[in-house]
Amino acid sequence: MAEDLSIIQGSKAEQYEALIPQIKGLLEGESNLVANLANVAAALKEQFGWWWVGFYTVDSDQELVLGPFQGPVACTRIRKGRGVCGSSWQQTSTLIVPDVEQFPGHIACSSASKSEIVIPVIKQGEVVAVLDVDSELLNHFDETDKQYLEEIVSYIPWPEKQ
Repeated sequence: MAEDLSIIQGSKAEQYEALIPQIKGLLEGESNLVANLANVAAALKEQFGWWWVGFYTVDSDQELVLGPFQGPVACTRIRKGRGVCGSSWQQTSTLIVPDVEQFPGHIACSSASKSEIVIPVIKQGEVVAVLDVDSELLNHFDETDKQYLEEIVSYIPWPEKQ
């Protein structure tokens, strides 16, 4: 298990390439979901300095509930299809929003958030959570973030459904 992260400079892709083995190290041998989600959120926040990084987990067939995160306080529950997180869940796809003010039905948990990317965490063909990342800068996220964040969430071990 990694004790500290090595924060590197370089292109966005180079930063992700250096971070992924470290995240794998944090996840290796740890079965506790909360610990794993917390460490992934912390590693991403520490490396990239984004405004808010965290997870919403599926709490029922119609609602996400706030999970481990890094950043200011956040909305606790989000209905399926509402806002960027609920829309990503409903569509089972990553959403990149260059300007949250232009997203129909955006849920403004913080007025400081200007752009957002939401990645669904899919296990056994179902969305079990979403990774939500917000930036205080407009147009902050792109296809590079999409590619690497989708890869990162695929490494998170998820408990089997009962």
